[in-house]
Amino acid sequence: MPEDRILNSAEEDVAQTGEISSDRQAKDTLRLRLKGSWKMGARYPSANVVQKQIETAGSIRRVGFDSKNMTGWDSSLLTFLIKISDYCSKNKIIFDKEGLPEGVKRLIVLATAVPERKGARKESLQEPFFYRVGSSAIDMGQATLELLEFIGEASIAVFKFIVGKASFRRSDLTLFIQQCGAEALPIVTLISLLVGLILAFVGAVQLTMFGAQIYVADLVGIAMVRVMGAVMVGIVMAGRTGAAFAAQLGTMQGNEEIDALKTMGVSPMEFLVLPRMLALILMMPLLCIYADLMAVIGGLIVGVGVLDIGLLQYINQTMGALKLSYFFIGILHATVFGVLVALAGCLRGIQCGRSASAVGAATTSAVVTSIVAIIVATGIITVVCNVIGV
Repeated sequence: MPEDRILNSAEEDVAQTGEISSDRQAKDTLRLRLKGSWKMGARYPSANVVQKQIETAGSIRRVGFDSKNMTGWDSSLLTFLIKISDYCSKNKIIFDKEGLPEGVKRLIVLATAVPERKGARKESLQEPFFYRVGSSAIDMGQATLELLEFIGEASIAVFKFIVGKASFRRSDLTLFIQQCGAEALPIVTLISLLVGLILAFVGAVQLTMFGAQIYVADLVGIAMVRVMGAVMVGIVMAGRTGAAFAAQLGTMQGNEEIDALKTMGVSPMEFLVLPRMLALILMMPLLCIYADLMAVIGGLIVGVGVLDIGLLQYINQTMGALKLSYFFIGILHATVFGVLVALAGCLRGIQCGRSASAVGAATTSAVVTSIVAIIVATGIITVVCNVIGV
């Protein structure tokens, strides 16, 4: 038994040893024979030994290999061979990989690959002008079709809600109403109050020259109630709520939650988009009324505190300048803006790609689209109101 154990130990020691020998295949060719195990933990000669053999042999122009007697290899063998390859490359000696295992040859090719030199490839020619124009036109047409399809699906979802057949959770609608309404009051208060102050100061600079500073009340009241209050609320909600809608739906798209809803037969338009649209459409007119009040208070602060206008005089002047039609025009603006912000945010979220960067791009696009739509809608409504004489 002791003798068997000694023999087995000796065999294991041989198995864990890597050996190398060399012979001259031709006058200028040195062949290296690899034997045993070339794995981490095994004992094997260093690359310096081979380098000394090459230098001693003299006039060597090619180094080949014979690995038939190798029992195993790993990255240790690759490290050994790469050192020899580097040495051969520096001394203009051909490094012949043919006698090595296939896996080793492929890994050496990868390890010794030379990176592409800068400017080695010719720069691709710029696409023709008309090709770029045509591509842009096709992309714009595709985007328009997607927008019309989304608006159609949203209209169908709203109709189903009216007839009581839309499938969404009422708790979601309540949550979105809270997020779009009560939680937006602080920022709406700040923005509207400051805008009222700014309008009053700007108007006072000119009106004081004619002794007509009392008309600051008319300026602030009419501008904010008719247009500016709704515009400011729309822009605030585009940056706050529209971006949030795009980020939420974009993240769901990336996590394949929207695909899961479709698989279960649930309409994403009714379940996800509809409650967000309804919440924003319901809250925008109320926020507009609140913003109008805050702006009038801002103008009141300037009129009473800076221009020495009496409190009751300022209030009476404001009430005399305002008409009920101005109020309804402001509410119309706010309702339209609510629809546009909700559509833009949800559309960009649904169109979002499946990556983190795509979510950021969708959020940015939602804000830009909402603001552009608000400005365009404001111009259209203003022109229409002017034509009909309101």
